[in-house]
Amino acid sequence: MKKISFTLLVSILSLTGFAQNKPKSIYDFSVKSIDGNTFNFSSLKGKKIIIVNTASECGNTPQYGALEEIYKKYKSKNVVVIGFPANNFGAQEPGTDKEIKSFCSKNYAVSFPMMSKISVKGSDIAPIYKWLTEKASNGVKDAPVTWNFQKFLIDEKGNWVESIAPKTAPLSSKELMDFISK
Repeated sequence: MKKISFTLLVSILSLTGFAQNKPKSIYDFSVKSIDGNTFNFSSLKGKKIIIVNTASECGNTPQYGALEEIYKKYKSKNVVVIGFPANNFGAQEPGTDKEIKSFCSKNYAVSFPMMSKISVKGSDIAPIYKWLTEKASNGVKDAPVTWNFQKFLIDEKGNWVESIAPKTAPLSSKELMDFISK
């Protein structure tokens, strides 16, 4: 009888999601930085986060400059930009982490945190991007990545807020600027 009750309890917990280790917020994720170190998103509690999939050989690549400007201007106000290089669109990020870091530093003086190159779509999608792009994971909205430099906004409590189209220039985005200033 005890075995049946335990099995029933485990089944109920599994169906309700209690037995799963499914991330509930951005703070449940750890990723590898572009330097190979572990980066814990829990270290960003209380900050507004702008996550961007980047590429060095894209027409949107100059957005690095605007993202750096936002980071420098607002980091003292608890805003952080996080870049995730990805080679999913037009093979526009072919470099290694070392090459990407050098490119960003040399061409755009990027000082915001950059992570190791990942996949932002498809069967090999990184877990953090699965959370960013699927309502079943983030609890808010499906927002598949459509191209390089799609921006995701995460509030100070780790909640998914919005996705901004890749071609939308960061400094010209009313949604992004409103998000930062609130």
